[in-house]
Amino acid sequence: MTSSPYPVIRLRPKAEARAIRHGAPWVFDNEIVTDRRTRALAPGTIAVLEDAERAPLGLVAVNPASRIMGRMLDRDAAARIDSEWIAARLARAHEMRARLYDAPFYRLVHAEADGLPGVVIDRFDDIAVIQPNAAWAEGLLPQIVEAVQAVTGVTTVLKNAAGRARTLEGLDEESSVLAGRAPEGPMPVPMNGATYMADLLGGQKTGIFYDQRPNHAFAARLARGVRVLDVFSHVGGFALAALAGEATHALAVDGSAPALDLAREGAERTGVADRLEIRRGDAFAVMEALAGEGAQFDVVICDPPAFAPSKKALEKGLRAYERVARLAAGLVAPDGYLGLCSCSHAADLARFRTACTRGIGRAGRDAALIHTGFAGPDHPQHPHLAESGYLKALFYRL
Repeated sequence: MTSSPYPVIRLRPKAEARAIRHGAPWVFDNEIVTDRRTRALAPGTIAVLEDAERAPLGLVAVNPASRIMGRMLDRDAAARIDSEWIAARLARAHEMRARLYDAPFYRLVHAEADGLPGVVIDRFDDIAVIQPNAAWAEGLLPQIVEAVQAVTGVTTVLKNAAGRARTLEGLDEESSVLAGRAPEGPMPVPMNGATYMADLLGGQKTGIFYDQRPNHAFAARLARGVRVLDVFSHVGGFALAALAGEATHALAVDGSAPALDLAREGAERTGVADRLEIRRGDAFAVMEALAGEGAQFDVVICDPPAFAPSKKALEKGLRAYERVARLAAGLVAPDGYLGLCSCSHAADLARFRTACTRGIGRAGRDAALIHTGFAGPDHPQHPHLAESGYLKALFYRL
């Protein structure tokens, strides 16, 4: 092969090179020959990955401190990972979003599925928020920022350094302004006829959850002309979409006062504030209290945080999903609808569906599953990476 400026790392003889050749994007630490030289590579180093017979498999970003020791960047081992390479990947991602969305509010880059491993970028008109969740991206952050501005024309680029993924990579949690000026307040985001308020600096993730957009739209159709309960509402998620879709009333429940303040502001901007009710408190406790009050709703939707963020937490998480389903089902009026969501990649669709169906049954309700939803197309799934298909939404008729 042509000489490369990058160091070489090699698979162990028993490692499954075929899976990598066929598209698997991750190489784990127990698959790589980890001699002293390899262990000494700085996190984020670009290296040529070879199989046990020294045949090149491509270029990987190496992090000896991570369980995911190699992330595939390019299957051409002769490629150069530079500003031009980054700009080409970003341009490809941008072209698809520009084709799919009329307004520049979407996830611009969804990590491995867009060919930029560990990199998440959400766009809010002329602002981009980057989560560089891999060491290689942290090291090349100036080039990524430059490419984002050149490809999209955004003027402000923010870095969101929160989250479990960065911790696993050994990265810091210091968010910052990388280009332009920080927004003076929450950013209005139009989706499904509603206006959401996104706190790009202090909110969860990058400020809003674009992934639920198609599921919000489906729920809004069910909610036309009826009463809605949105539990784990965050900044108004399903509630605002339902009200924009002509629901008569929506109760938004969340434990975060700042998030509910943003939901209220979003309702005002959408022109539906008179139909939105807010209740702050622990979601489980509020659902139990509503049941004690004899409250019922035509549409109930629960979109909790990840109860099973890892395999270790799976069983406990599934029990939590079952409990959510049981409590929520008891609040659905006869012939009403129940939507249950999970963003836990460790709980696959089958396990999540089983937990939800069991919970509905424990509530004494009969149900028909009418729709299964996933993240929108701005969150593409990598076919070899189950984690990229983390979001599930189940809608039942009770």
